[in-house]
Amino acid sequence: MPKRHVVISAHNGVHARPVAELVRLVQAHPHPVTLTTTAGSVVDLSSVLAIMDLGLAEGDAVVLETAESTRADAVLDTLVEVLDPRR
Repeated sequence: MPKRHVVISAHNGVHARPVAELVRLVQAHPHPVTLTTTAGSVVDLSSVLAIMDLGLAEGDAVVLETAESTRADAVLDTLVEVLDPRR
């Protein structure tokens, strides 16, 4: 399964606007995408509430993962750009 390790660099962490963008991107992808925190919490990135409940902040490390597909790398790279725009 393709995955990306990312440290959140968004200045205000993961608030409403980036969460909405993450969910929009994942809902357009044909396979589920999960986000795993260093504490071991795993959430489906198609759920606004699940992401918001994590309270992700600048400096938090997460892992994004999805099923193997022709678009997997592209969707993961785009999600990383939302979480780490300074990259």
